[in-house]
Amino acid sequence: MQEKNAWSMNGFVGIILIAVLIAGVVFSFVQQQFVVGGICLVIAITLGSGITVVQPNQSVVVIFLGKYMGSIRREGIVITVPFTIRRTISLRVRNFNSKRLKVNDVNGNPIEIAAVIVFKVVDAAKAVFDVDRYEQFVEIQSETAIRAVATKYPYDTFENVELTLRGNAEEVSNQLATELQERLDVAGVEVIETRLTHLAYSTEIAQAMLQRQQASAIISARRQIVEGAVGMVQDAIERIEKEDIVELDDERRVAMINNLLVAIVSDHGAQPVINTGSLYQ
Repeated sequence: MQEKNAWSMNGFVGIILIAVLIAGVVFSFVQQQFVVGGICLVIAITLGSGITVVQPNQSVVVIFLGKYMGSIRREGIVITVPFTIRRTISLRVRNFNSKRLKVNDVNGNPIEIAAVIVFKVVDAAKAVFDVDRYEQFVEIQSETAIRAVATKYPYDTFENVELTLRGNAEEVSNQLATELQERLDVAGVEVIETRLTHLAYSTEIAQAMLQRQQASAIISARRQIVEGAVGMVQDAIERIEKEDIVELDDERRVAMINNLLVAIVSDHGAQPVINTGSLYQ
């Protein structure tokens, strides 16, 4: 089903024409020309049955004896096909807030997720004829798409090697919009934007996953500190040897590296030990 324009005419012109016909009916009855008056009355009633009002950002779907005659998007008073059923579909932008859904991420961890969907109808014919109650269709398909996207990614990771639900909200939202648009094309609905509004571990594992996150964060931070410390020590040794500040043999070099690493990596300020003798005494 594809939307098409229905026959229509300017409503004000039609109202003037109806008024003229009614005046003709009155005049004909006064002149006792009942046939002419009856014809004018039938025509006036026929035109009057086609009067409809279209609000801004609305589309009126015209149905005549079960057949789709077209849609009217021209706002204002119009006259369309007489004796038809007319259904009004809003073309305005709307929001839909999904419920908090409990799903498993790609690692099998239960999480709670919710999103807001911004959409509008772009094809009124599809919204009326191709699906039953398109608002409910949008709601159900949105929840289905959210579940599908949530199962493709982990909730979080500290390795920075893959997309995560928490760390890559923009990419996940774009994937959700693409997934949802494919499902809503049949209903003539355009997805304008999708955003995650709630994301958390389920209650039963929230505490355990928080401890796991903290442990992973500590390990990741320690790794970065060690890498930085090794680089700093390496630069210090190279500079000392390059500028010939002091001659270091292997043993002194090992001791210096050990002392620098301890001072840099330690959680607390290092307490220096002053050696008044030599390294070998």
